[in-house]
Amino acid sequence: MKRLLAFTGALLLCAAGFSQNTTVQWETDVEHKNDSVCTIIFTGTIADGYHTYGTVTSTGYPANIQFSPEDTGYELAGPVYDLGTKTEYKGDKVYFNEIRLAQDIILSGDEAAVSGELNWQSCEENFCAMPEYWEFSIDVRSAVPSGQTVIKDSDTDRGFNWALIIEAILWGFAALLTPCVFPMVPMTVSFFMKGATSPAAGRFRASMYGLFIVLLYTVPISLIIMITRIIGGETVTADIFNWLATHWLPNIVFFIVFMVFAASFFGAFEIVLPSGLVNRSDKGADRGGLLGTFFMALTLVLVSFSCTGPIVGSVLIKATQGEFWEPMMAMLAFSLAFALPFTLLAFFPSLLKNLPKSGGWLNSVKVVLGFVEVALGFKFLSVADQTYHWGLLDREVYLAIWITVFTLLGFYLLGKIRFAHDDKVEHISVKRLALATAVFSFVVYMIPGMFGAPLKALSGYLPPITTQDFVLGQDRPGTDASSGMTSAGHEPVSVSQVKYDLHLPLGLQGYFTLEEGLAAAREAGKPVFVDITGHGCVNCREMESRVWSDPAVLDILRNDYIIVALYTDDKQRLAEEDWVTTASGDVLKTLGRANSYIVRTEFGVNAQPNYVLLSPEGEQLAPVRGYDLDIQGFIDFLNSGLMAYRE
Repeated sequence: MKRLLAFTGALLLCAAGFSQNTTVQWETDVEHKNDSVCTIIFTGTIADGYHTYGTVTSTGYPANIQFSPEDTGYELAGPVYDLGTKTEYKGDKVYFNEIRLAQDIILSGDEAAVSGELNWQSCEENFCAMPEYWEFSIDVRSAVPSGQTVIKDSDTDRGFNWALIIEAILWGFAALLTPCVFPMVPMTVSFFMKGATSPAAGRFRASMYGLFIVLLYTVPISLIIMITRIIGGETVTADIFNWLATHWLPNIVFFIVFMVFAASFFGAFEIVLPSGLVNRSDKGADRGGLLGTFFMALTLVLVSFSCTGPIVGSVLIKATQGEFWEPMMAMLAFSLAFALPFTLLAFFPSLLKNLPKSGGWLNSVKVVLGFVEVALGFKFLSVADQTYHWGLLDREVYLAIWITVFTLLGFYLLGKIRFAHDDKVEHISVKRLALATAVFSFVVYMIPGMFGAPLKALSGYLPPITTQDFVLGQDRPGTDASSGMTSAGHEPVSVSQVKYDLHLPLGLQGYFTLEEGLAAAREAGKPVFVDITGHGCVNCREMESRVWSDPAVLDILRNDYIIVALYTDDKQRLAEEDWVTTASGDVLKTLGRANSYIVRTEFGVNAQPNYVLLSPEGEQLAPVRGYDLDIQGFIDFLNSGLMAYRE
C-alpha cells in the first residue's frame, strides 16, 4: 500500500510538472554601447516558489540562448552572460523572482532582425519542471538612445575596495596633524561657540561647518566623474581614469608634484594658494548664518591646501584604478575623517583642553609626511617605467630608494637629522622612539627584497619580481628570444612573450593575446584562465602575491589552465598582424588599447584585476571574479571552471 501511494505521488508530481504554465515569463530590451555595438537583455519573471539557473550552474540545467544561424546584419560579440546577483541555494547560485541574461552583438548595418530560442529549467524545493523553451524575434536598430549604459555582471560581482576606503580615512586623520590644519581646530571651534546665540546653535553651525568641508572635497570630483559618464558613458570614464593611471605624462607630472611638495614639507619653500583667493573667501566668512559658515569651510580647505593637496592626490590616483563609485567614495571617506574632529569638538568643547599645544612637533609631522611623499612619488615614476618598458626602476633600484628614504626618516625621528624649521631634539620621547623602531623594522623587512624575497606586504607597490636582476639561489627569470626557452626551466614560451617582452609572475608560463591563448587551449585540451591586469594595478600585484602564490592555487594554474594575461595599460606597439579593428572602424595598434577593447566587448570588464574562465572555444565557464583575497574562494572559482568545462 505504501509503495502504491509513493508511486501515485510521484505521478502527480510529474503531472504537475507537465501541466503547469511556463515558469518564467520573458521580455527583451536593447541597450546601446555605441553606434554599432548593442546589448540584448532578456529579463524573466520567475513564478512564485520556483528558482532557475543562469548560464553557469554546478547542480542544475544552465540557461542557454541559441541564435538563428540564418539571421544576417549582425554578429555575436562574446558569449551570453548573466546580469544581476544570484542567491546561494543548496550549494549552487540561483535566481529567485527575476533572471536577467545578456548578449552583446555588433551590427554590420543600420538594423538587424535577431531571432532564436531561449531554453531553461526551473525547480521547486522538491522537484524540477521539464526544460522549457521560448522563441523570440527582436528588431535591432543602430540608433543610439541617449543616456543609456549597460550594467554587466562584472559590475555587480566585483568586491568593493574597502582597503582603499580605510586608507582614505587614515589619510584624513593624518591631514589633521599637519601644521596647516591643526592650529585651526581650536580656533574655528571656539569661533563657532562664541558667535552662537546658544550652545545648540553653536553645535548646529559647527555641524554644518563639517558638512560643508565634506561637500567641498567630495562634490567637485563627483561632478567631474558624473559629467564624463553622462557625456561619454562608462567607457569614456574608464578611459580617462586609465589614461591618468598609466600614461607617462600624468605619471611624470604627479611624480614631480610629489617631489615639489616633499621639498616644501622639508622647509625648502612654502606653497600657498594666491592670497587674493584666500582673502576673498575669508571676507565671506564674516557674513552671518550658513553662508558665513560655508565660507569658513572654504577658507579652511584653501588654507590647508599646501598640506592636504598631495594627500588628496594620493587618494584619488589610487582610486582611478577602481570603478565608477570608488573615487567618490574614497574622497567622501577622506573628507569625513578630516571634518569629524571639528564637529566632535563643537559638541564637546571641554575636549579642547586635552589637545596638545602647537609647536615644533607640528613641523616634525610635516617632515615625516615629506619622507612619505618621496616614497609614494616614486610609485608614479614606476608605473610609467613599467607601462613603457624604460627599464629605469627595476625592483631592486626601487627598493634601494625606499630603504634609503625610510632609513633617513628613522634617523630624523632619532634627532640625528634636522631641517631648517626644526627645534633641537634634546631628548627622545617614548613616542618618537616607538616610531623610529617601527621605521627601522620596516627597513629591515625590505632588505631581503634586494635578494629576491617576495615581500608580500608591499607587493602592490613594488615593481614585479621579474624585473629583479638578481634573485638569491637562482638565475634571473626571463626568456631566450632566439630559442623560445626560459633561462631557468627550459619550458616553451609563447611567441607573444618574446614578441612583447612580458612575463607572468611566480614562474608561470602563458600567453599575452587572447587569440594565442585560445589556440593553445584547443591544442592542450584545457580551459583558459584570463588575467585582466595592468602594470600600474596595485591590487593585481597583491592578488598575485597573496592569492596566486598559495600552493593549491599555483598548482591549479600551472597544471589545469592555459593562462592568458591581458595587460590593459601596456604601451608596446602591436605587430601588424595583431592589430584590432573596433566595431566603429578604429584600428588599435598598441597592446594595452587592444586588450582594453577586447575585455570590454567580450567580458564587459572596465577595471583591474578581473579574472575570466573560458573554454577553448571562448565560452565563459563562470561569472567574472574581481579583487578578493579569499584564497579558498579563489580555489572554488577555479574549480567551478574546471567542473563546467568537464561537463
